[in-house]
Amino acid sequence: MKKFYITTPIYYASGDVHVGHTYTTVAADILARYHRLIGDKTFFATGMDEHGAKIEEKSIKAGEKPQKFVDEIAIQFKKAWEKLDISYDRFIRTTEKKHIKAVQNALQYMKNKGDIYLGKYEGLYCQECEQYKNEKDLIDGKCPEHQIEPKKISEETYMFKMTKYADELLKRIESDEFKIRPIRRKNEIISFYKNEGLKDVSFSRKKVKWGVPIPWDKNHCGYVWADAFLNYLTALDWDGTGGKYPEMFPPEVQIMAKDILRVHATIWPAMILSLDLPLPKQLLVHGFLLVDGQKMSKSLGNVISPDDLVKKYGADATKYLLMSVTTFERDGDISWKKLDDKYNADLANGLGNLVARVLTLATRYKIQDTRYKPEKEILKKIEDTRESYKKAMEKIKLHEALGEIWKLISFCDEYVDKNKPWKLAKTDKKKLKEVLSNLLYCISEIANLIEPFLPETSERIKAQLKSNKPEILFPRL
Repeated sequence: MKKFYITTPIYYASGDVHVGHTYTTVAADILARYHRLIGDKTFFATGMDEHGAKIEEKSIKAGEKPQKFVDEIAIQFKKAWEKLDISYDRFIRTTEKKHIKAVQNALQYMKNKGDIYLGKYEGLYCQECEQYKNEKDLIDGKCPEHQIEPKKISEETYMFKMTKYADELLKRIESDEFKIRPIRRKNEIISFYKNEGLKDVSFSRKKVKWGVPIPWDKNHCGYVWADAFLNYLTALDWDGTGGKYPEMFPPEVQIMAKDILRVHATIWPAMILSLDLPLPKQLLVHGFLLVDGQKMSKSLGNVISPDDLVKKYGADATKYLLMSVTTFERDGDISWKKLDDKYNADLANGLGNLVARVLTLATRYKIQDTRYKPEKEILKKIEDTRESYKKAMEKIKLHEALGEIWKLISFCDEYVDKNKPWKLAKTDKKKLKEVLSNLLYCISEIANLIEPFLPETSERIKAQLKSNKPEILFPRL
């Protein structure tokens, strides 16, 4: 049995769940569901990144202790994923005792190997990103993501010898042994390695108390990324022992937004090599979701929350809209109007209307035969759809996989219009049975294909096929 381990980033416990988190998590959920359906041993991990200076500062402003602050944020995320029916196998939190112990063991292993040393760090630090910045990363002296000026920091720190692994990592990225997709993101990272190069990175903070204590020096706390990245191992109950790893490791796919690709393509794999572990198979990177071409912002009043999406469209429709509105290759541009139009066109008037139309006719003329072997034209269309769908899923082209399903839906609509079952009922009962049986067969196939994307809708269609009782799947807005 093949294995399939997929991860999302663990989300920073500094604020509410937003649609960017949702996009990443829904994509991971679809892939996990697909691999379970094809029989792979599958594990899907997500969770929360709960340490660092930013969390400490926000909890103080909120008048709460850091642990209580992150507990409340974690509850929000779990509720959001429950509403969206996200099928994760593990929700890891970096404040868990087992995770903290494993991180300490891992850091000790890396130090014993000579990869961590005491030094001094001077540079620009964006606390919102929890990342050190180069001057060339800034726009008008500000972090491009958060529009704030990074602070100049100079402090004693334990440094990780990332430079030691630069040549090896570049070689593996170029050869696709460590795959980064889409290709444009791979090329960006290769350019970064060649033009800017890796530098040793700070792995501790002396003035930050909310984090994992460095095991050999309690005056220092682990830098948040050094702590957070190891969740991809501790989610599998890894104990921090270098050279040893769980059965499901390494991940086949790690999904993330483009703003955290660089750290995932440098610090994280360098840590893995330091720990004598195998690299992930693939980093899969998507763009941002914009509203009418602008980043979502409370000040602009254009924030679309996942909770609002689910309230308006339901869980399955929300997943469909997010996955069909854009590809991983570029940023997606959404708005309430665009989402409404797509919902009505693709779901209410598309899939929902087809199922209702065919089942109403089948009920009226007492046809209930999804096991019927379809005619050659129908069989070929279904076989071609399955093949194209499978190729799209294997290449993780979720947008294309959905497109193949909706081509089959359009084909069925045209088939109904061409054959006019309501007329056949008066002129050719045998042909009527063939036509409706062909359509029922197609709908049963559509129900199977949409299962990873719209699991509840898939179940409802299958139930309707058994009972021959049509029900509205997607009410028009």
